[in-house]
Amino acid sequence: MHLKFATLERMLDPLSRIFNEATARALVALKADDQLAEELDCLAAKQSADSITEKERRRYDTYVHAGSFISVLQAKARLYLREHAGV
Repeated sequence: MHLKFATLERMLDPLSRIFNEATARALVALKADDQLAEELDCLAAKQSADSITEKERRRYDTYVHAGSFISVLQAKARLYLREHAGV
């Protein structure tokens, strides 16, 4: 596992101990709305084309970091559901 994700996972472990089935299912279902997804696609394309402004890069980096945070929480929620809710 990438060090960044391993560290994030350790930091979020106490939070995952307070999951219940409803919160775990809500986290698993969490996704960006259409407008945000479109903005992320646009910023990713600009990043790939190396035509992103510094302000856009900061916003994109924020989204990437938030996405990492949410991904780890979702993985913990899926694990919780497998272990506690028979999913």
